[in-house]
Amino acid sequence: MAKNTTIKTASVLAFERKLANSDAILSAGNWQGESWQPVRIQEKAVRGTISNRLKNAQASDPAKLDAEIQKANLQRVDVAALPAEADTLKMSFSLRVLGNLSVPSVCNDRQYQDALQQVIEGYIAEHGFDELALRYAVNLANGRFLWRNRVGAEHIRVVVKGTQTWEFNAHDYSLRDFTQRDSNVQALAKEIASGLTGDSFVLLNVEAFVRLGQGQEVFPSQELVLDSNSTKSKLLYQVNDVAALHSQKVGNALRTIDTWHSQVDSLGAIAVEPYGSVTSRGIACRQPKDKMDFYTLLDNWVTKDDKPAVEQQHYVMAVLIRGGVFGEKAE
Repeated sequence: MAKNTTIKTASVLAFERKLANSDAILSAGNWQGESWQPVRIQEKAVRGTISNRLKNAQASDPAKLDAEIQKANLQRVDVAALPAEADTLKMSFSLRVLGNLSVPSVCNDRQYQDALQQVIEGYIAEHGFDELALRYAVNLANGRFLWRNRVGAEHIRVVVKGTQTWEFNAHDYSLRDFTQRDSNVQALAKEIASGLTGDSFVLLNVEAFVRLGQGQEVFPSQELVLDSNSTKSKLLYQVNDVAALHSQKVGNALRTIDTWHSQVDSLGAIAVEPYGSVTSRGIACRQPKDKMDFYTLLDNWVTKDDKPAVEQQHYVMAVLIRGGVFGEKAE
């Protein structure tokens, strides 16, 4: 098919996210118990040691080093932990799956919108949302949304309630690939796919039970300290005085499905982002110079009718499901 050079990328283009999750609320109880109590944020005032890297002049002079070490490193921090009589963390959140992906929430160019809609509808007709829904389902099953609370847990049980109830042993599912697709995962994926296609209303209630040990520390989201006058060096997130994870953090885990990037062997799955950014490593796995970033793939697909490989088609659709502002900026 000949390239259509008359279509230009819209200067104003935005999509709303189609996986709309709530904050995740933390509760404490016992593995075999039925009673759950909120996890509360506590405050600690501690005297830490000086352990940061010192200047060469200080480190090489024993007297200066001794003087530096003797200084008190006083800190006031937030902490969260299970009560002494509780050994299990319960994390709860809800997830709505929205459809109508082919229509952006904002677009100021009708010609571009029509071309984009044809691309999205063509993808749905050819592939559906089966592959993406399976990956989202695996990320629910493996408890990736638990983040640090998942590390070292003795047992992890994930219960997802929708039109039916699914139960998963999170340790049975890998965090690095999405090859384990049993009947439970496939049934959950089918429900997620029906929400993405707009065939039905999908609301999932997710509960994860993590057996950590009595009195063990748990890890809510950490707040960014923007106030320079804050008396605390670490602030933890809470909703109505209950420890919680940000909805953005949970959403980031759910969309960690990109195994189609160039550094998959070392990094495994990364969150779906326009440039494949991994902030914890300070790298972008999808560089524009490699023509594998979202904007290059989308522009070539919509304006030049240059369809990318199937894996990259999945990636482009996953970014649109993620949502965001994608308009072309003026030079």
